[in-house]
Amino acid sequence: MKCNRRFLALLISSALAVCISAEEAVPSAEVRPEFKPTTIKAPFLEQFTDDWTKRWSPSEATKETKDGGETFSYVGKWKVEEPTVFPGILGDKGLIVDSKAAHHAISASLNNSLDNTNNTLVVQYEVKLQNGLECGGAYMKLLTESEKGIHAEEFSDKTPYTIMFGPDKCGATNKVHFIFRHKNPKTGEYEEKHMNSAPSAKISKLSTLYTLIVRPDNSFEIRINNESTKTGDLLKDFSPAINPPKEIDDPKDKKPDDWVDNPKIPDPNAKKPDDWDEDAPSEILDEDAKKPEGWLDDEPTTIPDPEAKKPEDWDDEEDGDWIPPSIPNPKCEEAPGCGEWNRPMKSNPNYKGKWYPPEIENPAYKGPWAPRKISNPDYFEDLHPSNFEKIAAIGFELWTMQNNILFDNIYIGHSEEDAKKFAEETWVIKYKIEKDAEDLDSKPETAEQPPSIWDSPVKYLRSETDEFIKKAFEDPLDAVKQKPEIAGLFGGAAVILFTLLTVLFNLITSAKRPSAPHKKTDEPTPDDKDADKADSQDDGGDGDNEGEINAGEKKINKRSGKKPPKDN
Repeated sequence: MKCNRRFLALLISSALAVCISAEEAVPSAEVRPEFKPTTIKAPFLEQFTDDWTKRWSPSEATKETKDGGETFSYVGKWKVEEPTVFPGILGDKGLIVDSKAAHHAISASLNNSLDNTNNTLVVQYEVKLQNGLECGGAYMKLLTESEKGIHAEEFSDKTPYTIMFGPDKCGATNKVHFIFRHKNPKTGEYEEKHMNSAPSAKISKLSTLYTLIVRPDNSFEIRINNESTKTGDLLKDFSPAINPPKEIDDPKDKKPDDWVDNPKIPDPNAKKPDDWDEDAPSEILDEDAKKPEGWLDDEPTTIPDPEAKKPEDWDDEEDGDWIPPSIPNPKCEEAPGCGEWNRPMKSNPNYKGKWYPPEIENPAYKGPWAPRKISNPDYFEDLHPSNFEKIAAIGFELWTMQNNILFDNIYIGHSEEDAKKFAEETWVIKYKIEKDAEDLDSKPETAEQPPSIWDSPVKYLRSETDEFIKKAFEDPLDAVKQKPEIAGLFGGAAVILFTLLTVLFNLITSAKRPSAPHKKTDEPTPDDKDADKADSQDDGGDGDNEGEINAGEKKINKRSGKKPPKDN
């Protein structure tokens, strides 16, 4: 019994060791870094922490079409949560466009209006297109300070903004907007200035960092993922231009009636040559052409499809006679051609076309006419357009077909260094994690080499076993022939299992078997009587020895019919 218990313990210990080894062989998932709010300060900095609703408010306004024919409401929903596609930093949440094909509007006020007079302006934020972007905007608006204040519930496309910056894509349009509203110092009217030759937006499911830098010298720079993609000057690279021209055309000046602005005229003395035939055709038959050898004159170019069959529901009376569809004649594919051969055409060497007299210099030509210049009454000169209108809030006012657009880590301030440091704390870290996940996800599936028994015994056995089971379902005998060692393992496992069950069964049955009772008297018991009848040995109780000594005496007494004397 002790041997069986030791054997059972050995089997259980071995099984546990194999399970532990297999569990330890599975590598643990890579731990992502946890989100920590930045300590960088700025006029506006947003990481969408749990208290984001204290700063951001969705719009309740309506939006009219340009012609005023239709009105839309900003019904698009917003939420703040972690990304679901290629997540980066653990616990890092962003503002998400939650509705498809809807108008969205949400804004947040600055604690103090931002004045960029004689200063650098840095606008930076992240965009993550988790469902891509086929048609929609992901740009940001920096809203202009107003005497009435900015009311988030009234935020719409009509709300005045100072700068609009960010990606926009729909159909063939794919660019990063940089638009600013400039105030005419003479009239007080505002005009949108659009950047020329805008760079393309980056359509990616990874977090994309967009940065706009405008410096006091009117130079600007746009960076995408910390790489410079556009540089320029506010005074040179925007349309309409910031400053109007000093002179303009006199609207009252008109070209004289006798002004000749044609530099050349047809030669009035030229005549058409006598041999010029205007009626000659441009092409004529090629008389030298010959029909190619092997041309099949009697074969049609198409024939009825021999495999076509009349539909079962075809009614000749209603539908008419059924005609099978035609297919190209297969015989024509191997021959130079089929059917009637026609002589080809060639260019007519005598063709000259319509005759026109040659042109000569116009003796009356005076040159191109242009109205005279006068001073522009609306002229002004703004040498510092980088001194934008004061910014009191930021907002997203968008229409998009795709949802799950995520915005995060917004920086609005004056420090290029702080913006760069902020990006290193956030975007740089998460982008690497996202890129690694994307590369792993897009890696083409290749046939994995089976593990070696020396490198990973557990993986090797698991791989061989899986392959054996797969083959065994298709052809058991072939599976055994190809992998006899695995078949042997299965056989050994079956023997071990049978042995284990046998040991367990013996342990259970031996524990339940009752022991024989002690005889307290020499009087015959029912067992003794049964034993006498069967002429068998003693029952094996505590009186075994005594029964063996008096065995002969008991037999004699039983034959004589006398009982043996009782022991005192």
